Amino acid sequence: MLQFWKQIKKDQLSPVYLLTGTETYLMEQSADKIIRAALQEEEKDFNLSVYDMEETPVETAMDDAETLPFMGDKRVVLLKNPSFLTGEKKKEKVEHQLSRLEQYINEPAPYTILIIQAPYEKLDERKKITKLLKKKAAAGEAKPLSEQELIQWTRSLAAAEETEIGKEAAEHLIALTNGSLMMMDQEIKKLSAYTGPGGDLSKSLIDSLTARTLEQNIFELTSHVTGRKTDKALHVLHDLLKANEEPIKILSLITSQFRLILQVKQLSSEGYGQPQIAGTLKVHPFRIKLAYQQTGAFSEDELKNLMKELAEADYRMKTGGMDKVLILELFLMKLNRQGVHY
Repeated sequence: MLQFWKQIKKDQLSPVYLLTGTETYLMEQSADKIIRAALQEEEKDFNLSVYDMEETPVETAMDDAETLPFMGDKRVVLLKNPSFLTGEKKKEKVEHQLSRLEQYINEPAPYTILIIQAPYEKLDERKKITKLLKKKAAAGEAKPLSEQELIQWTRSLAAAEETEIGKEAAEHLIALTNGSLMMMDQEIKKLSAYTGPGGDLSKSLIDSLTARTLEQNIFELTSHVTGRKTDKALHVLHDLLKANEEPIKILSLITSQFRLILQVKQLSSEGYGQPQIAGTLKVHPFRIKLAYQQTGAFSEDELKNLMKELAEADYRMKTGGMDKVLILELFLMKLNRQGVHY
């Protein structure tokens, strides 16, 4: 997608764009870059139209696309949720005259930029309209970035703010934001504003200024558990409780993290590589990498028994048999005392 962005230039815009993939932030950014290349800010009120294909017939959008721009040279028409490009079987709220869209793609208006935003992992390649778009449209795929692409992305964000971030610091920021592109963008802007132009976004600075999500705190807690550091795990737990996080929600996220570790361990033992595991589990590759790093602390049987313990803890919490905080504390202390050997 980064290469696709480099091709978006004001004097080289394509008449039709097809954006696909499940990485929402990249897709929204791609559409925004095309719109900003085509229209001045003051033109958007007159010459930018956005249509939800779950609510509006495609022919209505095509009528708009063929309407001359008002007080400007270009018009942009953005189509969202075009499920008619997929093999998904569901009852549509509206009927679409796809022949009208096909006609337009074959002869697009010279003054209009049509953007089709399809937030799906796969399109139905058997459909005539899909084949036509693949042939005629400029395509951009918004898919989850690999670890190296995430690092490159982070460093490019810093460069845009006239600051620098090293590889180790970039990896730390990725871990703290759980690989969320939106959060990384926000944090880089905040950190760069703090240092000013020419600043170095160091690991220690990131540690002190980056807000941790609940999920990141849970990952840190489980990391302490895998490292047999119960005192630190309890410290994180108490910080979460002070922040008014619900014990049941904390337990649920702990369970989710250990389930992921178990799944990664099982699939790894079957010969799956980390990219295959990410695709199979529909989980971000960076989360798979972090979970993989924790698999060595447990045998498969230990993880299965641990999941049983977590299920029992959940039952005790929901039936009110014991104080919820005490259940969490005893669970963490038991792991340390028994070394996760059951």
